[in-house]
Amino acid sequence: MFVLGEAAGHATGVNFGDIIFQLVTFLILMALLRKYAFGPLMGIMKQREEHIAGEIAAAEQSNQEAKKLLEEQRGLLKQTRQETQVMIENAKKAAEDKKEEIVAAARAEADRIKETAKQEIEREKEQAVAALREQVTSLSVLIASKVIEKELSEQDQDSLIKEYIQEVGEAR
Repeated sequence: MFVLGEAAGHATGVNFGDIIFQLVTFLILMALLRKYAFGPLMGIMKQREEHIAGEIAAAEQSNQEAKKLLEEQRGLLKQTRQETQVMIENAKKAAEDKKEEIVAAARAEADRIKETAKQEIEREKEQAVAALREQVTSLSVLIASKVIEKELSEQDQDSLIKEYIQEVGEAR
């Protein structure tokens, strides 16, 4: 039974040799893992981290550029709207000026036509008055010559006609 007791005591006892062996093996394994696995793995993780940080920075920069472009576009749109408004106002003003110019030209033309018509009327009136005088003179001479034909001499008739023409001219 004693043999059994020793085996049982061994089983319950702590074997420091195995612990040290396992500890040394673990440390060697850790050193190997650190050199061959964790080192490259950490390098890859560091590269990945830098890549992600670069992508985030690039995305933020792109976002800032997009915001800047958006603001520029908004500014250009606002400027274009203002320029369009100015162009519309200028076109309205030009149209109003043209309208006033056309109306002024039409009024001037109408005044010119009226003046020409007045002159034409005056000229025709003078021609009508002259023709009427001529007819009145002819009729007067005819009537006077028939009435006075036997009583007046030719010289008296001429002086009477001249006097009559002068009276008609003054009456006008």
